[in-house]
Amino acid sequence: MKTYDNIEFTVNNGVGIITLNRQEVLNSFNFEMANDTLEALYICKEDATIRAIILTANGRGFCAGQDLEEATRKGGPSIEAIVDHTYNPIMKLIRNIEKPILCAVNGIAAGAGANIALACDITIAAKSAKFIQSFSNIGLVPDSGGTFTLPRLIGMQRATALMFMGNKVSAEEAKEMGMIYNTVADEDLMPTVIKMAETLATRPTKGIGLTKRALNQAFTNTFEEQLQVERDLQATAAKTEDHQEGLKAFFEKRMPIYKGL
Repeated sequence: MKTYDNIEFTVNNGVGIITLNRQEVLNSFNFEMANDTLEALYICKEDATIRAIILTANGRGFCAGQDLEEATRKGGPSIEAIVDHTYNPIMKLIRNIEKPILCAVNGIAAGAGANIALACDITIAAKSAKFIQSFSNIGLVPDSGGTFTLPRLIGMQRATALMFMGNKVSAEEAKEMGMIYNTVADEDLMPTVIKMAETLATRPTKGIGLTKRALNQAFTNTFEEQLQVERDLQATAAKTEDHQEGLKAFFEKRMPIYKGL
C-alpha cells in the first residue's frame, strides 16, 4: 500500500480507511492533502475488494476546513481555485461512489470539514466532537455542499441560524437535531465505526450502491419521478448475484453470503 504524506490509507476486511493526518493544523486541507484524499477515494471507488469506506482523522480534531495559510499567502491559489481543486471534487466523490461511506468525527469539524462529514452516508461522532459552520466568522459563504445538505438534514431555520451565527454544535446536539446518525464515547468511536463498516462490507454492495443513487436523486426529483427511479433501480438490483444469493439463502433458511456482485 502506498505511503502518503498527508493522510493514512489502509484496507482491512473489505474496508478502506482514509485518515486525515495534518494534526499540527487540525487536519485543515491544502492542495497536497486534497490530492492524497482524492487518490485514496478513487482507489476505494475502483477496487472491488473494498466494499465500505471510513473517513476519519488523527489528533484532536477531525478537520478545521481550509488551511488559511494556503488561502492567504502571496501568490497562492484563489478561493475559487481552492473550491474547484479541493472541495467540489471530494464532495462529488463522496456522494457518487456507490459504496457506503462512514465518517468517524473525532473532534472539531469546522467549515468545509463539517460539511465533508455531513455528506458521508453515515456519520458517527465522539462525545467530545463539535460541529461549526465557521464560514461567517471570516465573512465567507458555506461551501462543500453545506447549503444543500444541512437544510435537508435539520431544516431551513436551524441551518440558517447555524450558518449565520457560526455557533458550535455538540455531538449530542447534532444527533438530536438529525445532523448525524449517532454519537458514542470517545474511546468507542473507531471500534464502533469499524464494526459497522465491516458489517456493511459483507452486505449486498451493488444494492447498497443503487440505494445511494436513489437517495441522491430524491433530493431533486418529484415524487412521481422518484417512483420511476425506484422502479428502474429495482430492476437493476434484481439482476445482481447478491439478490439471487439472498433469495436462495431465504428459502434455504440460512445466512446469505454476499460477494458484492
